[in-house]
Amino acid sequence: MSAFDDVKIGEILEPVGPEEESHREERVRRRFWHTARRAARHIPFMDEVVAAYFCALDERTPPRVRGVLLAALAYFVLPLDWIPDFVIGFGFTDDLAVLTAAITAIRSHITPAHRQAAKSFFEDSN
Repeated sequence: MSAFDDVKIGEILEPVGPEEESHREERVRRRFWHTARRAARHIPFMDEVVAAYFCALDERTPPRVRGVLLAALAYFVLPLDWIPDFVIGFGFTDDLAVLTAAITAIRSHITPAHRQAAKSFFEDSN
């Protein structure tokens, strides 16, 4: 993570106000599936990313956890970020770092139901 250090990840995942949180959720809902399909072969833990998506949209998920996940997922769906996604071989490197940090921090909140929803998505996609 040399060019993309913990400080930058911390800035991305820091809490925001309700208006920005709502904006992030709307952006994630609108762009997630398109980005996920495009990134699937570049992200080895895509099943966890999809489970995190379901966790972030679950109203039973604690607000702080939803905030961390929505921040990471909003960054993931941005077409132009620290390292633009179209840069072959490196485009999803920064997304991997942010998603890894977020999922590691909240992993215990991703429930079996979230993982089952992700599994169903992959089964339906094939």
